[in-house]
Amino acid sequence: MRSVFIKEINSFFSSIVGYVAVLVFLVACGLFLWVIPDSSILEYGYANMDRFFELAPWFLMLLIPAITMRSFADEFRSGTIEWLSTKPLSSMDIILGKYFASLALVAFAILPTIVYAYTIDNLSLIENNIDTGGIIGSYIGLFFLAAGFTAIGIFCSSLTNNQIVGFLTGLFACYLLYSGFEALSKVPSFAQGIDYYLSMIGMSFHYTSISRGLIDSRDVIYFLSVIVLFVSLTRLSLNRRTWDTATQD
Repeated sequence: MRSVFIKEINSFFSSIVGYVAVLVFLVACGLFLWVIPDSSILEYGYANMDRFFELAPWFLMLLIPAITMRSFADEFRSGTIEWLSTKPLSSMDIILGKYFASLALVAFAILPTIVYAYTIDNLSLIENNIDTGGIIGSYIGLFFLAAGFTAIGIFCSSLTNNQIVGFLTGLFACYLLYSGFEALSKVPSFAQGIDYYLSMIGMSFHYTSISRGLIDSRDVIYFLSVIVLFVSLTRLSLNRRTWDTATQD
């Protein structure tokens, strides 16, 4: 798993696409939080990062599929998946190596945004007015959300040998699981009690819950379940594709 992890990290940083994806994410965050009036923290008037944590899931929804789209799609396209299969690595070693590498890259992209908290604290008229506990809780929620999106993106990449298809499929799947069930719960037909349970299926419900600063074990278990589910689905997809290739040979 370690060798796959290192290979993925090196591959990402040897390509300009990786740098562009991270740069676009950080520039988008900066523009929406400090420049564009409708979402600017400066216009908001309060010393908190609520605006950032409201917008961050949508930025990650674009960033993460861009990072994960080549994880398996590129291996299938170039045929190197067969070379990987001959190594003393299980399919789970390959999947987890790629998963943790992608998650590390996402964490690398999120890390610079911590400077926003420092900046807001210094701009506040009241000293030490920023809610540090709430911000830490929100970052924990954001990390769990990113981990879930990454698992979804890795799975979508395992379904195709085309990176663009992998990106679009990952984007749609992340949107559906984050916001789709929340939107579905607002349909009048489901306003008889089932709307609450529909919203609980979505990632937005649990992300919002953690972002309040209270780490509930139910929310943690939900995100871990999503990760395990999509990693398992990726394993099934990978085994099916490699089996189909072996059968054709």
